[in-house]
Amino acid sequence: MLTQFLLDWRFTMVRAFAALVFGVLTLVWPGLTLLVLVTLFGAYVLVDGVFTLVDVVRGDPATRAHRGWAIVEAVAGIAAGVITFAWPSITALALLFLIAVWAVVVGAVRLWIAIEARGVIPHAWLFGLLGVLSILFGVLLLITPGPGALVITWLIGWYAILFAALLFVVGWQQREIEHGIRPRDTGSMRSVQA
Repeated sequence: MLTQFLLDWRFTMVRAFAALVFGVLTLVWPGLTLLVLVTLFGAYVLVDGVFTLVDVVRGDPATRAHRGWAIVEAVAGIAAGVITFAWPSITALALLFLIAVWAVVVGAVRLWIAIEARGVIPHAWLFGLLGVLSILFGVLLLITPGPGALVITWLIGWYAILFAALLFVVGWQQREIEHGIRPRDTGSMRSVQA
């Protein structure tokens, strides 16, 4: 995630758009069959994981210390996507646990990167918020596995939309950094001035 923030804002916007489309489709068609929900989820986490991995490969030297965490996030997304496509007949409960585990792992990685990057990138708290949102989402899925597919569908849809909104904010900040509107290292400047 840190690598993604310091690089091309277009990748973040594509990820945000994918999350938004996934969330909206899930809310618009709450009566989706399980196969469609599995396919949408698999496509979303696969795209998200691939873009995170592309960001790692394109990373600049300043982010090398955090590449391991970004790789964990990418592999978790790609693995969850591959698993959902490999077993499309997965049961609703198994899908629920797969989504919950993915959300907790990715959330923990994003939270850790936000803590590590708080003095390096502007508004690192947004990454922390993305992490906390993912962890809460995963925990909610784990503690309420039986309320029915409709509630799970709505929960997944709203999570994806909130996540997309935060990614759009991060992408906009990346764009400002790239275009010179916002300095890249405002956290370090603040600590020097203090």
